[in-house]
Amino acid sequence: MEALALHRLKWKCRRGLLELDLVLNEFIEKRLEEKDLKELNELLEMEDNDLWEIVSGRSDRYDAGHGGIVARLRAV
Repeated sequence: MEALALHRLKWKCRRGLLELDLVLNEFIEKRLEEKDLKELNELLEMEDNDLWEIVSGRSDRYDAGHGGIVARLRAV
């Protein structure tokens, strides 16, 4: 992944919830793969609280196509 794209993604992962920031940054630093970019960007369009509910496992309200990346985010 090119440096500029990675920088933009990291900036987009800065959220209003500290817990979400921590999970997203950990994911980007250690688990992000090129194939994850489209799905992660789609998830990042969600509101912070909705995304946190999904990542924390409290909600399953997400597109079935995001199941893989959601499972990996939850594993962080």
